[in-house]
Amino acid sequence: MKDIKKILDERILILDGAMGTLIQKEDLSEDDFRGERFSNHSVPLMGNNDILSLSRPELISKIHSQYLHAGADIIETNTFNSNCISQVDYGTEDLVYELNKRGAELAVKVAGEFTAKTPSKPRFVAGVIGPTNRTASISPEVNKPEYRNITFDELVDDYMIGVQGLIDGGVDIILVETVFDALNCKAAVFAIAKVADSANIKVPVMISMTITDASGRTLTGQTPEAFLYSLQHTENLLSIGLNCGMGAKGLSQYLQDLSDISPYYLSCHPNAGLPNEFGGYDQTATEMASLVKSMALDGLINIAGGCCGTTPSHIEAICHALEGIFSRQVKKKDNCLYLSGLESLCVSDESNFINLANILDPATFVRSPILIKLLSSLTQRDS
Repeated sequence: MKDIKKILDERILILDGAMGTLIQKEDLSEDDFRGERFSNHSVPLMGNNDILSLSRPELISKIHSQYLHAGADIIETNTFNSNCISQVDYGTEDLVYELNKRGAELAVKVAGEFTAKTPSKPRFVAGVIGPTNRTASISPEVNKPEYRNITFDELVDDYMIGVQGLIDGGVDIILVETVFDALNCKAAVFAIAKVADSANIKVPVMISMTITDASGRTLTGQTPEAFLYSLQHTENLLSIGLNCGMGAKGLSQYLQDLSDISPYYLSCHPNAGLPNEFGGYDQTATEMASLVKSMALDGLINIAGGCCGTTPSHIEAICHALEGIFSRQVKKKDNCLYLSGLESLCVSDESNFINLANILDPATFVRSPILIKLLSSLTQRDS
């Protein structure tokens, strides 16, 4: 299969749209989610979309096919909630490995069939890792700010099960998406690295953050620039980008912020506008495609697709709208020191005096020649 990086240098790749939106359109019942295998399961399964990879695999394959027919180059596995933390609500946490492996196998099979028909347009499968419903950075209890209901190590252990399933299922890429907490994401990329290292393989990683409101920050308060700097240590990082959130119109300015600094490919798969009072999405395929086209013409994207509310019609319209538009030019890496908390900081040879006071937490650093030189001089001065 052709190297995805070479294709990304040639043209914008199309990611698929929302799996959940098409599942909802099926108006499934509890019996549909259970199927024969889970007919006697003690906990209701309705709403657990990931379980459909086991109980209704033909439906998931059909949805993958619809997005590939619409023009998608990359399809996402039906594994957004295939982790122990999310599955415990349904009493199916023991199925996490199987959910990821089967979800990957279904997507890989359909993608392979489409590639075989048109070898000049290879299709790729992105194994999806969702954020879970917990955050490692914020206390769920207002009166106990130090409290956490999940630890970094617990997240790593959970993610490793899913990653192993995705890799065993044959995915081409792993996509950590809808990230609202960089610490959760760090646990995911650490889990990916551990599994990949143990198997002696390299897996391209896509990371996509979500901006929660007009402040332009994640739920935990980071700007897009700070988020990028805090995750650029990721092994085999293919792309970074934005998804979900406020729709294409609301994300454009923040995508520009990332494009200005990112030495990686840039992705964007927004919602079909903002949800209406009933929780639905009203933005038409034509409207959304026009907004995504503007991003492409501004040189902001390498990978474009859709999130909540998007359908094959949206993806088809985006695909046609982006025909002939050049992919974003990736910036070259430099030797500057990049630090991040809630805000970002770049330290270069041109930087003025910087006062350091109790911020030397190794977890916040990206290794660079400037950092090594700085720490070396501090050590020599102390001795």
